[in-house]
Amino acid sequence: MKWLSPLTAAVLGLLAALSWGLFGQTGTTTPTDPPGSITTLIERYQTDREELARFYGSRVLSSSHHDRLARFHHERLADLEVVDFDSLPQASRIDFLLLRHLLEYQKASLATEQRKLAEINPLLPFKDDLLALSESTKRREPIEAHEAAEMLDRIRARVATLAPRVSLENGEGKFQTTSVLARRAQKVVGELLRRLEGWYRSSHGFDPQFSWWVRKPHSALKEELETYHEMLGDLGSKGPSGEGDPLIGDPIGEAALADDLALEMLAYSPTELLAIGEREFAWCRAEMTKASAELGFGQDWRKALENIKGDFVPPGEQDDLATKIAGEAMAFLADKDLVTVPDLCAETWHLTMLGTKQQETLPYAVYFGQAIGIAYPTEEMSLEKKLMSLRGNNRHFTRAVIPHELIPGHHLQRFMAKRHAPHRQLFNTPFYVEGWALHWEMLLYELGYPRTPAEKIGMLFWRAHRCARIIVSLKFHLGQMTPEEMVAFLVDEVGHEESGARGEVRRYIGDSYSPLYQCGYMIGGLQIRALYQETVGRGTMSPRSFHDTVLKLGPIPIEMVRASLLDLPLTRDYRADWKF
Repeated sequence: MKWLSPLTAAVLGLLAALSWGLFGQTGTTTPTDPPGSITTLIERYQTDREELARFYGSRVLSSSHHDRLARFHHERLADLEVVDFDSLPQASRIDFLLLRHLLEYQKASLATEQRKLAEINPLLPFKDDLLALSESTKRREPIEAHEAAEMLDRIRARVATLAPRVSLENGEGKFQTTSVLARRAQKVVGELLRRLEGWYRSSHGFDPQFSWWVRKPHSALKEELETYHEMLGDLGSKGPSGEGDPLIGDPIGEAALADDLALEMLAYSPTELLAIGEREFAWCRAEMTKASAELGFGQDWRKALENIKGDFVPPGEQDDLATKIAGEAMAFLADKDLVTVPDLCAETWHLTMLGTKQQETLPYAVYFGQAIGIAYPTEEMSLEKKLMSLRGNNRHFTRAVIPHELIPGHHLQRFMAKRHAPHRQLFNTPFYVEGWALHWEMLLYELGYPRTPAEKIGMLFWRAHRCARIIVSLKFHLGQMTPEEMVAFLVDEVGHEESGARGEVRRYIGDSYSPLYQCGYMIGGLQIRALYQETVGRGTMSPRSFHDTVLKLGPIPIEMVRASLLDLPLTRDYRADWKF
């Protein structure tokens, strides 16, 4: 490569600096945004954050990683400070606010992560030494093999001394912990094992001195850590009375919930959201009672629900039923002229059956991206679980589920999101993603999609379930409801089969979803419904134009969707204030 002369380099540097300043004043969200636009800042943030995660790891375990991320977020916030917000078009103002909210949330999350890590540090007294070894390799520091071998042996001794003392019970010489903390610590030990192996592989076989000194201590430490990892897993899989395979989660508390609500741009407290969930749940119960009377069961909605649960197709026919329902839903949309469904979108989806293990957390249906996963009994299941799965995936429940997952739900949503404003995927929120599907459930109910009282009950079951998700998930994270109480609520008040309820709760309390994800269904649906009434209800948009426009805006907080559709005034210090 030919080097540039100092003069040429200086001129190019000046031009780059001028370009940054100029483009920063006139940002736009088109795909051809110049360097310095808000879109470019978003894309650069995402790229750089992924770069740091690859270098330091996905979990923030060391003080050096924490300090580096804190500095990174501070620098990105400083980038926003120099932007002339008032000169930006509305779409770029929205992107500015989305990025600022995300950066503020990431800073707050670092503090939450450090607090949760501090709670398990007594179970991990060797963590910092192992991280120091791993990060020294990343910093390309020379390894003194003899010293490294001695450090590994000291760490092994600490693990060997601590492990036998850790217990869920108090006692002489015991180190008492809880199932929640043991499970949290187990995840960290698993990450430490991966980093230890990365450190070892970087020199073993390449440096004779390293292999001669380190091979045996490394092997002994790895074995000790693996044993400790397994032991923590055993403790983390025992309930309060020692039973196996319990429902164990890690509540985040009210302060962390407030941080999450700020990110989602919701001007509500957890208590206010609970009140909304209970209000909507009461509406569902009243509607369910009406449908029960229409079906001939009087006020006894439970008997009506039990009746429709028995209406299921034989094993081997559920995929055909789902395919038929998908076609009926698309025909309904076309007849009512509700939304544009591109031909390619209607073509590129397929069905797959969920396995026994998958159904432990996905007892009904799930969208994988083109594929919809369908739950139905497998031959490995016990007779009891087979019958519960058949009842939980009856014809009427399934008729409500398919449009939610496919069209006009998640499949149409994903198809459009990948083609419009792809930079906004960074701000993906369940209040948009799941709220979109819930808005359709409510709208289809009003427009006559359910043809019979049984089909109404099928749709109302799921709507009540979304209300229950708000109640049980928030009460869990606020420390007001145990996982077993969550299961009981879903069975007794909603009408779930117990296997389905346990699968649902296992997912709610896990760490694969954000703590507010379960709220996102109904609350997001109510937000989009309110916006639909503000536009379509007042005659300023047609149903098709409303839905097409919302799809093209990307998976962002609904308050920002509203700001876009209604062209609301925004300031650089804007905070959520919409009471829908």
